[in-house]
Amino acid sequence: MKIVFFGTPDFAVATLQKLIENKFDVVGVVTAPDKPAGRGQQINYSAVKVFALEKGVHIMQPISMKDDSFCEALKNLNADIQIVVAFRMMPEKVWNMPPLGTMNLHGSLLPQYRGAAPINWAIINGEKITGVTTFLLKHEIDTGNILMRQEVDIMPEDDFGTMYEKLKSIGADLVVDSLNKIITGNYTEIPQEELGFPQLINAPKIYKELGKINPKNDVESVHNLIRGLSPIPGAYIEFDDNFNKPTQLKIFKTTLETNANSVAEGFVTDNKTFLKYVCNNGLLNIIELQLQGKKRMKVDEFLRGYKF
Repeated sequence: MKIVFFGTPDFAVATLQKLIENKFDVVGVVTAPDKPAGRGQQINYSAVKVFALEKGVHIMQPISMKDDSFCEALKNLNADIQIVVAFRMMPEKVWNMPPLGTMNLHGSLLPQYRGAAPINWAIINGEKITGVTTFLLKHEIDTGNILMRQEVDIMPEDDFGTMYEKLKSIGADLVVDSLNKIITGNYTEIPQEELGFPQLINAPKIYKELGKINPKNDVESVHNLIRGLSPIPGAYIEFDDNFNKPTQLKIFKTTLETNANSVAEGFVTDNKTFLKYVCNNGLLNIIELQLQGKKRMKVDEFLRGYKF
């Protein structure tokens, strides 16, 4: 079985690595074009390109997926199936090209959390279970027939970073299992409508503005927002610093004190060992943070250099 793999970030690398380790014939990799990054504007390769170069896999980096020369080159690879992990939207003439179609790995239990940021939103919404899904692409995004799903618990200590690592590993194994079922013909396509969810929750792209902490919200929802955006892009508190200048304090890790008896607003601290933030029905005990323009640190280290 000849496979063309589509992916860009390191979340996709885990699946590509698993395919190669399991001796699948990956005849090509499609990834994002190189782009300048950082202060020096040095050319930056995608994580998938770096890995593909190490393995000697043929690489394609189209600017437009509709480009005729790219489509012709892709067709000439004669893939039996295409695998997509963390890649941009594809036109039908691309995803419908191979005889077995195109399989996508998604970081949620579809049909819930369709969209660009399923891991973040599951945590932000306080879910206790998420997972990964393999499905076959069709016109509407993340709506194709399901091949396999794997549930994964979201533990209280998990944040976006830890769930990202869990799901990229479990997802890679699920893709291999799904491919093996396709090879043997021992698989069933399940239309998502048959799973019968009365209300669907979407997972749109994350924007910076979402991370602004509103103290009028209940403390548990703020805590989950922080978890769902940690370590990137990060939730943050806006306040005036000791020079009355607006600044941001990015928060990475907190614990909860619900129903705390306090009429104070803003920060509560001894300026030595603890820093708390007052929300609607409790306090956020801040564990790790980053002041704008500074490095990430634990709260006691931060308070040695900054006094409220």
